[in-house]
Amino acid sequence: MTNKVGMISLGCPKNQVDGEIMLEKLNKSGFEIAQSIEDSDVMIINTCGFIEDAKREAIETILEVAEYKKAGIISAIVVTGCLAERYQDEIIKEIPEVDSVIGIGADNDIVKVCHKALLGVRTSFYPDKKYLLLEGDRMLSTPKHWAYLKISDGCDNRCSYCAIPLIRGGYIERPMESIIKEAQKLANKGIKELIIIAQATKYGLKLYGEYKLASLLKKLVRIDGIEWIRLYYCYPDRVTDELIDVIANEEKICPYIDIPLQHCNKDILKSMNRSGSYEELKALLNKMKAKIPDFAIRTTFMVGFPNESEENFEELCKFVKEIKFDKMGCFTYSPEEDTLAATFEDHATKEEIQNRFDRLIKRVSEISGEEICRYKGQVMPVLIESVSEQNQELLTGRLSNNILVHFKGDPSMIGEIRDVSLDECKGFYYMGNLV
Repeated sequence: MTNKVGMISLGCPKNQVDGEIMLEKLNKSGFEIAQSIEDSDVMIINTCGFIEDAKREAIETILEVAEYKKAGIISAIVVTGCLAERYQDEIIKEIPEVDSVIGIGADNDIVKVCHKALLGVRTSFYPDKKYLLLEGDRMLSTPKHWAYLKISDGCDNRCSYCAIPLIRGGYIERPMESIIKEAQKLANKGIKELIIIAQATKYGLKLYGEYKLASLLKKLVRIDGIEWIRLYYCYPDRVTDELIDVIANEEKICPYIDIPLQHCNKDILKSMNRSGSYEELKALLNKMKAKIPDFAIRTTFMVGFPNESEENFEELCKFVKEIKFDKMGCFTYSPEEDTLAATFEDHATKEEIQNRFDRLIKRVSEISGEEICRYKGQVMPVLIESVSEQNQELLTGRLSNNILVHFKGDPSMIGEIRDVSLDECKGFYYMGNLV
């Protein structure tokens, strides 16, 4: 009888790619991949441990799956991912229903671990050498028309608030040939959009001694079948003029960048062990907007970092209003153990931090709606994603700058890129018509 394995993958796209590689390893070894908890013999929970909310979500998910084991619906539970990497001993001790806690460093051993878990052997171990799943065959968990492409992993930045280098280790890169080969495989599978995930703007420094992201993009755009290429996680002080020119001049590269800034105040950024200032970041973003038509910027900011004054926060609000980001995420500071920032003394109260969060989100909502509506009346290509959840007579798609569009069409078009007129702006999405 074939054993069935299911997976719940939490957290960032890097973690999701790790999960896809693990699923393919399991599938090739003879496991059947289950589509639900109820249909599984062993459940893998691929956890995130970046911030307090992510930890809480991971623990709650493990406890929910544990109830299925208590009821005899599943036989074994395996926990991996960033939370497991950092808190292996605690999880195996506190949650007896969990059979194996291995962390990302042992993901390459997932087949062996699942077999042991099904035999009732409890395991929690650190490998002699951490092995990050930087590349490998994958069982895609994204829709059939787009996929993530991981070009590096780990981090050397050592931002004072961030535990990621402690969890995933130092920065490592894939050779360019390996990346191109995987991108070609994805194109052969019908993938139309590649989303580059990494500390993307640093790419090349480790293997080649210089920034090579622009060179990599020039090779990726030559692959037949790939129509859109999108950049995630670009560090601001590594955005070169060459990269800006490539984004501006290559039709396949989306006029979109995910560039987590975290703050704009020079002193707060310095305390975060990040570079930049209000004026430097403003100059960079305005340069990109000036050179790249219809350019969209997504960013994230942190509020409540130690020593952030009300004046610092108001400066951030001014920056957000001036730059007018198309999409912006915001999260509240939480001290992470073993990070430098956790030792800082001047912490705002939870109430103060939440108040700043609420105020910033309100301002962002007002601005983002205005920015999105600037495309009204244009005809633009849309990647058709799905039937609309709100109205089954409509299709939902994305512009190359990730804005949602709803319009009438046939479900057989899902996965195609079609021109759509953006007739009515609803603040955060458009109503349109196929052209």
